[in-house]
Amino acid sequence: MQFQQLQYFVAVAETRHFTRAADLVHVAQPSLSQQIKALERELGADLFLRARGNITLTDAGEALLPLARRILADADTARHEVQELVQLRSGRVRLGATPSVCTGLLPDVLRAFHDRYPGVRLMIEEGGSHDLVRELARGALDLALVVLPLPTPAPALTTVELLREDLVVVSSPDAPRPGQGRRTVRVSDLEGERLVMFRHGYDLRELTVAACRAEGFEPDFAVEGGEMDAVLGFVRAGLGVAVVPRMVAARSGRGLRVTPLARPGLHRVIALAHRSDVAPPRAARELQRMLLER
Repeated sequence: MQFQQLQYFVAVAETRHFTRAADLVHVAQPSLSQQIKALERELGADLFLRARGNITLTDAGEALLPLARRILADADTARHEVQELVQLRSGRVRLGATPSVCTGLLPDVLRAFHDRYPGVRLMIEEGGSHDLVRELARGALDLALVVLPLPTPAPALTTVELLREDLVVVSSPDAPRPGQGRRTVRVSDLEGERLVMFRHGYDLRELTVAACRAEGFEPDFAVEGGEMDAVLGFVRAGLGVAVVPRMVAARSGRGLRVTPLARPGLHRVIALAHRSDVAPPRAARELQRMLLER
């Protein structure tokens, strides 16, 4: 089995077309087809069902695809690790983070990292913890900042708790203060409020909805489906209140009233995660150190 054959196989699997796959990997289509057939002979199984205008994976192809992607991702990581220059003068870090972490925690750390290592490219991917765990597992990210507990067990990942952050209620200063004007509100006080709610798959959505249900009520949504910036904008416009991390609320500037939640309140745990079976590249390890020491 050759590395190049796996590249060709993945290209065909993703395009479902031999000619387009050949263009993608910059090789003549007959050469690509020959290499795929050679791979099938070595494995002793057909990888594709070939019909005019319809290329699909066989069961063997479906089994091979995630493994081939993992091998190619690991090889790509190794290539970048070797190519990094001494003293971190070049390289890249592929960091995933939830949108609220990008807004609250990352700006200061990334600025310090960039000032120290200006030659290192920072590639940031925003997403929910579930999506980030999947991207880590397939080798598309070096590190990810995720919310614990993880949505699904991930034995192939190593996680280190980074911070425990309180959640607060934000509202428009022009609207009545939530919780009948008290300095702090309880989760149960949200029963009478209309909430601006994040999209499905957003960690803060799941946490808020679960907290409301634990108090015996279903939250009432004024509007739902937004990312962090949209949610804060809707709150400023007076559409409702939202539950957000304290760090995000502190960075959001004017136009928002911040009300703490009464004890025990709500909090979330942010952790730094990476694959257990592959050490992050050197530049990623340095960013990891700065995040842990921040």
